[in-house]
Amino acid sequence: MGRELRVHDLLIIGGGINGAGIAADAAGRGLDVVLCEAGDLAGATSSASSKLIHGGLRYLEHYDFGLVRKALGEREVLLRKAPHIAWPLRFVLPHSPEQRPRWMIRTGLFLYDHLARRRLLPGSSALNLSAVGGGAVFKPPFNHGFTYWDCWVDDARLVVLNARAAAMKGGTILTRTKVAKVRRADGAWLASLVDARTGQVSEVAARVIVNAAGPWAGQVLANITSASGIDAPGQPRLMLVKGSHIVVPRLHGLDDALILQNPDGRVVFVLPYEQDFSLIGTTDVAFDGDPRAVTASEDEISYLLAAVSRYVTSPPGRNMVVHSFAGVRPLYEEDAGKSASAASRDYVIHTTNVEGAAPILSVLGGKITTYRQLAEAVLDELAPYFPGLGPAWTATSPLPGGDIENADFAAFLDNLVKRRPELPRGLLAQIARRHGSLTEEVLGDGKGVEDLGQHYGHSLYEREVRYLVAHEWASTSEDILWRRTKAGLHMNAMQRAAVADALDGSIHTI
Repeated sequence: MGRELRVHDLLIIGGGINGAGIAADAAGRGLDVVLCEAGDLAGATSSASSKLIHGGLRYLEHYDFGLVRKALGEREVLLRKAPHIAWPLRFVLPHSPEQRPRWMIRTGLFLYDHLARRRLLPGSSALNLSAVGGGAVFKPPFNHGFTYWDCWVDDARLVVLNARAAAMKGGTILTRTKVAKVRRADGAWLASLVDARTGQVSEVAARVIVNAAGPWAGQVLANITSASGIDAPGQPRLMLVKGSHIVVPRLHGLDDALILQNPDGRVVFVLPYEQDFSLIGTTDVAFDGDPRAVTASEDEISYLLAAVSRYVTSPPGRNMVVHSFAGVRPLYEEDAGKSASAASRDYVIHTTNVEGAAPILSVLGGKITTYRQLAEAVLDELAPYFPGLGPAWTATSPLPGGDIENADFAAFLDNLVKRRPELPRGLLAQIARRHGSLTEEVLGDGKGVEDLGQHYGHSLYEREVRYLVAHEWASTSEDILWRRTKAGLHMNAMQRAAVADALDGSIHTI
């Protein structure tokens, strides 16, 4: 390895929520961090979740109290860190007597209310279902239910904002950059990187590797140990599970979320989504294939539609499905006999010891809710190798755009509207939900809509697109329409094509 090659502290492989969260935490503690992502940030599993920060009510049935407690505590942490992309959401749980007795649900909700301290979220309560949606939502057999509260989050933006936090603390974020080969050299790890856009090959050196490649974590670890000649007995096993979602026009105009018990023991969520839609998910299907090519199958779509049809008076049909997506969850496989639904969603940090060097840390499993705690756990593991490591900091520090007074988004939006009277409130609300206190930076000196450049449709204007390219590593229309924003859901094919044309043209010259 040439002397001129800088040796970074940490090379993180994977730009999903775990990789981005670790990068932010590590950079904020003074480490020199490089994150490499083969595709786009949140380009796989981390943008295909149910968009929930939740304790996981159903995990109580598997006695996974530790995971539920950790997750419940993170809800209010995130509400304070990122009030622009996360907010409370009320859930309605219709009682289905043949599935679970009422006392069992009451007991579960009592635990859910009290396993972690609650300040911002209300507790659970019983509910007469005739009070939901004017009484026209549920079929006659379902008269009694319960309510409880969890949180909604824009999952893809959560990843991007953590990556921005890392960059603002001095970290380097390399998207569409594949780690092709890793080997030991002069006491450090030397990685060959390939830029997917140009084919250009470069090298980066680091003291420690964190493998946060999600569904590819097992493959990445095997490649590293093989190329480096490392004897690594007891390689961890991952269970890959596909979860699919469908999007339909908003059911009954509901602002509440529904959690529906299915005869197979699973639950299906119906979630208010993007003002005009409902998001329905998810499935749990064992998966063996390329996670980047995953799609919702017709069987899964039928399963989700049937689950909703069992409960609501006007269920959606197949022709009402306007969009679908799927992701592959990598679950740590302790017991090969466990079903996909029963496998724990908790994370595991696997250490591959290397003689005379820092170990390789592989992040296995986990859920978006506990990403921040996972990052702290990784840094705890690394502390012996970095004696000057700074203290934990992410629990109380807002994410970019999240420094909103009292975490009160409604008041923030009111003040923004007063400062920008020339712009429609609805447009400001959409942009502010993406960027929070950075909205003024996005808008710049623009006054009216005529100053925002080309209007591509919905709430997306040229000025924001340029901002996403310049500051959020966006480079394709898919990055912008489905991850940095969800504007693609509201656009027609011609409008989406206009965004692609702009990115192929002058937008990338900024």
